Amino acid sequence: MFAGVLLLVQGVLGMLQGIVGIAEDDVYGVLGNYVFKFNTTAWGWIHLVLGLLLALIGWGILRGASWARASGVALASLAVIVNFVWLPYQPVWGFISIAIGVFVIWALCTADPTTGTR
Repeated sequence: MFAGVLLLVQGVLGMLQGIVGIAEDDVYGVLGNYVFKFNTTAWGWIHLVLGLLLALIGWGILRGASWARASGVALASLAVIVNFVWLPYQPVWGFISIAIGVFVIWALCTADPTTGTR
């Protein structure tokens, strides 16, 4: 349940990040030379799609879907990587999102799927 709720929260917040990035180009900071530099609209779409997928998987985990557990670990890992690359744009929120992703991965990998406990 912990992982499902966290994925839902991270998904909704990711969708909000994405909407802000798509709607307003001046909300996020402008960077100098950065290897993974995209415009904020591109980052907005990345966060919006990833947030939607995370929320759907979080909902699946709360419903007890068997496909959601492995998908949750995979997409939480992807979210950690995306937020690491996103750090120069929003460092504090990037670290918070990385921590949420790590907690989700930990919760999904240590929970016993037959009883729902560790």
